[in-house]
Amino acid sequence: MLQDIPLIRPTTPLLDAIDQGRHLRALSETQLEALAEELRAFLLYTVGQTGGHFGAGLGVVELTIALHHVFNTPDDRIVWDVGHQTYPHKILTGRMQQMHTMRQAGGLAGFPKRSESPYDTFGVGHSSTSISAAMGMALAARQQGIDRKVIAVIGDGAITGGMAIEALAHGGHERPNMLVILNDNQMSIGYNRGGLATYFAKIWASKTYIALREGSKRVLEKIRPAWELAKRTEEHMKGMVAPGTLFEELGWHYIGPLDGHDLPGLIQTLENMKDLEGPQFLHIRTMKGKGFAPAERDPVGYHAINKIEAKPKGPQPALPEPSAPKKIKYQDVFGRWLCDMAEREPRLVGITPAMCEGSGMVDFAKRYPQRYFDVAIAEQHAVTLAAGMACDGLKPVVAIYSTFLQRGYDQLIHDVALQNLDVTFAIDRAGLVGQDGPTHHGAFDLSYLRCIPNIVIGAPSDENECRQMLTAAYQHPGPSAVRYPRGTGPGALVIEAMEGMPIGKAHTVREGERVAILNFGALLPEAIKAAEALNATVVDMRWVKPLDEDLLLQLAATCELIITLEDNAIAGGAGSAVTECLMQADFRGTIRTLGLGDEFHEHGGQDQQRAACGMTADNILRIVNATRSAPLFTVDDAVKTLLK
Repeated sequence: MLQDIPLIRPTTPLLDAIDQGRHLRALSETQLEALAEELRAFLLYTVGQTGGHFGAGLGVVELTIALHHVFNTPDDRIVWDVGHQTYPHKILTGRMQQMHTMRQAGGLAGFPKRSESPYDTFGVGHSSTSISAAMGMALAARQQGIDRKVIAVIGDGAITGGMAIEALAHGGHERPNMLVILNDNQMSIGYNRGGLATYFAKIWASKTYIALREGSKRVLEKIRPAWELAKRTEEHMKGMVAPGTLFEELGWHYIGPLDGHDLPGLIQTLENMKDLEGPQFLHIRTMKGKGFAPAERDPVGYHAINKIEAKPKGPQPALPEPSAPKKIKYQDVFGRWLCDMAEREPRLVGITPAMCEGSGMVDFAKRYPQRYFDVAIAEQHAVTLAAGMACDGLKPVVAIYSTFLQRGYDQLIHDVALQNLDVTFAIDRAGLVGQDGPTHHGAFDLSYLRCIPNIVIGAPSDENECRQMLTAAYQHPGPSAVRYPRGTGPGALVIEAMEGMPIGKAHTVREGERVAILNFGALLPEAIKAAEALNATVVDMRWVKPLDEDLLLQLAATCELIITLEDNAIAGGAGSAVTECLMQADFRGTIRTLGLGDEFHEHGGQDQQRAACGMTADNILRIVNATRSAPLFTVDDAVKTLLK
């Protein structure tokens, strides 16, 4: 078992000879077990070079090898849920030499991506989608008369999502020929320990038992009471030693739990199951971080890691004392605010859809366990749960990532906003998030929130503003949302007092002439840098809804050029709101909106991505210089440009 992440590339003779599934299918059982060790070592090495997810991948090394050995991939379809666990899959399917580019601009994506490889049969990034997608593929194969195996691999956390349960229920009705593999890595679903469960699981997966079961079914179905009795007896036996009754009741043939690190056993079971007709369900037990001792001890902490920098040899000079305190992350600003506000406000409750650590709620969960609700991966339920709480006197705060709130959009509109309920949404990972790429960029929240009546929307520009804006939003007697980016801010001093701030009022940061830069959110330093070169006015708008229309009208009377800056899609975003306001005021100057264009933005560093999207001081200067030498560009033209 490895204790450290290797900084020197390990020797991998078997792995080097594999670049597609058919090469792997030619290996013997002994070679496959040796391959698993090579794969683990190489995975640790490459993630140490690039950073990224690896705990889940270490846990499915044997499963990944078994799947590509038994099934005729990519003709047979493997659909991975979420995608955190697919690094071993990528290594085995022709991308080993590109792993050093993982999550870097122009390199491999951190999740399955259809355009990257035919082995990536479905693009993912959010959880609980694999069973639905795989079922669609299985039904498509049935409709077209194609003999194809379809497998969905879903984790114990993802199967708590309502979408997964809906797909399982539908599968029991449609009876597709497909296999669902539940990877139970002890992070969400418990299991029965001990030899009895494993013993019976091996019996149920054996060809003898399967043949007996199917033969008995054909005979006893003619004697309906006898078949029902036999079926109930089998289900109760499974229910005594394994958590399979639910899946059987939904219409799936359940087998498990099996040891997910027993490679020969996995291969034998998959061989036995691959030609079975109808919906099949295999439950395996794995260990997240398997083979790397620190990750086995702390699977949450080692879910993902940053790049490991090699230390130079020899004595190192003493490092100078830091001149400034370390910046805190926005998620930690929120976490501290949540605890402080809960101390003052006994009606406050916190809700998260399985993102306690990522949202900064660990301390809150420890200090206020009776007021902390982790609903698992069920964003729709999280939003409506908050609505119900707000109906009867509680003041819920829903901590959720921007892209995950998209999954609860109907509930946000109908269950919260339509009823004007007092729910505060703390929206993390707003804007470009970096290496996780287009499935995780919070590119659309200002656009999809702004069109909803009753809701207040804030976008803080620094850490203290985030704390005070959360206070103001929480005190607002209706739906409110504060969206903030991933990572750290500019390092502003956070005032402990929760003073709040007037909703709908902007803050003029710098007075200038002729040009005004209106900033929404985390890009204020770029706006200030450009303004100092231009002698321009800078306004930290703070609130996207309601806008500070009085200030906008004042600027319209004195400025020739107004530039809006936001880390959100231009279409329907904050700049669109400013344009609509100025159009009604008959503004005759020039307006430019800077933000994310009408495309999905790939993975890379946050600064890289912002520069590529033109959200920089240099681009602001370029736009101002081009505009000053161009004919007058009216607000009507700006609207037409946005609508193209």
